[in-house]
Amino acid sequence: MDAGQRHAYSVQYYLLRQAAGARGILASWEKPMKRVLITAALVILLIIGLLLLPPVRARLIALTLPDHPDWPAPQDQLQPGTEGPVYYATTSPYDLEIILGNMALSRPTTGKGFLSYPQQASTDNPVPAMVIVPGSGGITPGREHEYAAWFNQRGIAAFVVEYYEPRGFSRDANYVIRTSSVTEFDLIADAYAALKLLQTSASIDSRRIGIIGFSYGGMAARLAMDRRIHQALAPDAYPFNLHIDAYGPCYQDLQSDNVGDAPLLTLRGTEDASNDLVACRQREDALRALGTEVTAHLYEGAGHAWEASVPRFFSEDSPYLAGCELVYDDNGRPLLNGEYLNEYTADASHAEKMLSRFTSAPKFKDCVGFGYIVGFDEPVRDRAYADIEAFLEQYWGPLGVGP
Repeated sequence: MDAGQRHAYSVQYYLLRQAAGARGILASWEKPMKRVLITAALVILLIIGLLLLPPVRARLIALTLPDHPDWPAPQDQLQPGTEGPVYYATTSPYDLEIILGNMALSRPTTGKGFLSYPQQASTDNPVPAMVIVPGSGGITPGREHEYAAWFNQRGIAAFVVEYYEPRGFSRDANYVIRTSSVTEFDLIADAYAALKLLQTSASIDSRRIGIIGFSYGGMAARLAMDRRIHQALAPDAYPFNLHIDAYGPCYQDLQSDNVGDAPLLTLRGTEDASNDLVACRQREDALRALGTEVTAHLYEGAGHAWEASVPRFFSEDSPYLAGCELVYDDNGRPLLNGEYLNEYTADASHAEKMLSRFTSAPKFKDCVGFGYIVGFDEPVRDRAYADIEAFLEQYWGPLGVGP
């Protein structure tokens, strides 16, 4: 064997030794590695299992929720000349059950609104007022503040409710999170708190304060007719003198026969799938059967949010409910198809209640649809303005016309 062969043999021998050593090392590592992998898999499964537990999921939701802002002390009395942003005491009940049964469980909240008067308002000439409740998208260009100016021009004070900011949400906040965190019953609480505050103004006629709401706010404006809610939230205040529901969904039936005598105006469009028109007729007919004067206008070809400044379009991803109904028992708990929608107790945390809303979504699978027309429609907007003006004059008499 020459020198070259011996070198090649040595290299092969070295490589074989290294390979054998590697196999030995791998063999020595094999059992510990299996244990590590099995342990890691069990840890992952444990984490997944924990994440499926309602308390853990509720805790994760709670971590995403904003704090209520640290705002100036709320006003309990409107001084002469007070206009613009107003901070006032309200509450966040979340559920009808809390309003009807245990307001001690409702979270005290500093609300925010925007107050404006017509020029002719004074202590010698108190004027009527309207509380304006936005839709689920919040205050919208072309709608709430424009309605406030429109009311002012007709001799009516206006109070635009801002219900997201008091609960920590900006306009950029996730839509699903904020609409699951701030409910229609929170909106109603804000509206009644605004009603109480407005009645402290010597420039406002306390007996002529109405409420108008749009979409989510329209639903709140109509549900606020329930005198049980009035007695719970503002027992010492005169009730709303009239109610206007602009394209508010109608899938909730509070089953209350205590609605007082304030009239209702409803405004809806035939191309707005978010309003189940069959359900809306049922809600309106039920009120008529109780003696409520209901004026209903259905605009042919109209969609949703016809005042909004965005161009009219088909919003294909917008969800709506049609063909199902939430019925409330005497305690204010909702049922769907005869079964309670939520299983939490009244003293459950805010996050636990939100989680229940999220997890209840599959129960609506047979009545959820997507897509309806949204956006600016000038002819419909002008017709709505005219119908609102006629309604107000019917119950308040001739309106003062300012500059």
